[in-house]
Amino acid sequence: MSTVVTEEQIEKVVVESLETFGADPEHIKLDATLEALDIDSLDLAELSQIVHEQFGVELKGSDVAEINTVDDAVKLITSRI
Repeated sequence: MSTVVTEEQIEKVVVESLETFGADPEHIKLDATLEALDIDSLDLAELSQIVHEQFGVELKGSDVAEINTVDDAVKLITSRI
């Protein structure tokens, strides 16, 4: 029996992770840039680890380098499931 992961579940994990990294919850929107949320490369590395643990999706450095917005992160993870 496989578990279906929805885009909403992925978005929830991404948003909660960004909050733990110090991003202001009021500013975390799908179109928000990671730069505007003050998310740095170390935060993205940690997000990659969380995504791997939660969903079994491995994100490489080149993948993470292409993430500019919250939506980019959600869509990339969704495409790998």
